Amino acid sequence: MSRPRIAAVVTIYDAFSHAQHIVDRFLWGYGLNSRHHHPPMDLVALYVDQVPADDLSHGRARLFPDLKIYPTIAETLTRGGDELAVDGVLLIGEHGHYPQNEKGQVLYPRYEFFQEIVQVYRDSGRTASLFNDKHLSWKWEWAWEMVDTAHELGFAFMAGSSLPVAQRLPPIDMPPGAEVEEALCVGPGGTDGFDIHALEALQCMVERRRGGETGVVAVHALQGDAVWQAMQAGSWAAGGWDPELFETCLCRSHTLGQARKGFNHSYPGTDQMPGFVKHGPFAYRVEYADGLKATMLLVDGLVQDCTFAARLKGRREPLSTLVYISPRGVMNTFSAQANRIEKMFRTGKATYPIERTLLTTGLTAAGVESLWLGQKRIETPHLAIRYQPTRESTFWRS
Repeated sequence: MSRPRIAAVVTIYDAFSHAQHIVDRFLWGYGLNSRHHHPPMDLVALYVDQVPADDLSHGRARLFPDLKIYPTIAETLTRGGDELAVDGVLLIGEHGHYPQNEKGQVLYPRYEFFQEIVQVYRDSGRTASLFNDKHLSWKWEWAWEMVDTAHELGFAFMAGSSLPVAQRLPPIDMPPGAEVEEALCVGPGGTDGFDIHALEALQCMVERRRGGETGVVAVHALQGDAVWQAMQAGSWAAGGWDPELFETCLCRSHTLGQARKGFNHSYPGTDQMPGFVKHGPFAYRVEYADGLKATMLLVDGLVQDCTFAARLKGRREPLSTLVYISPRGVMNTFSAQANRIEKMFRTGKATYPIERTLLTTGLTAAGVESLWLGQKRIETPHLAIRYQPTRESTFWRS
């Protein structure tokens, strides 16, 4: 059997871009089970939308003679021929210089690239497995159309952040069928960027609750002083969240801002926390159709990692874990992600449900919309997305 041939369609390929983190792993391989692993497939075609002075793609093409850069997406997928000539496609529409809309969303052309890829599929009468990095699109209607098209044409389709497959400390998952009353995820960064990461880390845990995923009925986003006020509320019913879940998340963090210099892991008081946060903070309060309440908190500067905690019925202490993100120069979360993508390319089957990322895409867009409308709670009947998670946990244990 011949080795699968892979194409990559990316916005930009410079140092520390998502294209470099993912595509490089299909060229050079990555660490797996204490050994170096090289995917049993060949990256043979590449399209790069923006080529700055520090571009890496042409250097990669010189190092790997089988890799050719093409001027259009169609030529990349057909390898200069008349029909689809690859078995898998990486769509990495992250980083690069693209315009923003009035809501602050970067208009990355993931949907537009997807449409060009799908047109080759239609013209060729056959398809290839496709991975889309991060959320599907900045626009909800386009995200829905992308998933609908994948179902229509019948190709394996995966998307999303690397956090759901990253290592966890401790290495735990939500017990299947658990009754989750409230959940919280704390992370760094800002909206339309890290919110999708934190939401994916949250969703990959809560989707395993009793009954599986039932969808979201409302989202209420807060920013700045409103977040600190909600934090003082003391409960979800009072307009905030469970303070024990927040404390548990901070205690799991490896990067918690230190209230006293020279001491390790001294817990800052609530009066000190605002001094650490230079951008935001932001909170998305999410109401699920089955009654689950969840909050995503972005407190950039107070923490630089991502933690999760949940209150389970019948359990006194919260279930909690740290989603381990290795240093920027290593970023082993992308090794975990590359391994899941590789498995899809080998089997023709997605290794986790696309519906998860469809929902988190909708949550990301709803959070941004709520902020844009003046921190207004908005109902989300369009997020009535039902699905069942994979039976086996998919996070990285290597």
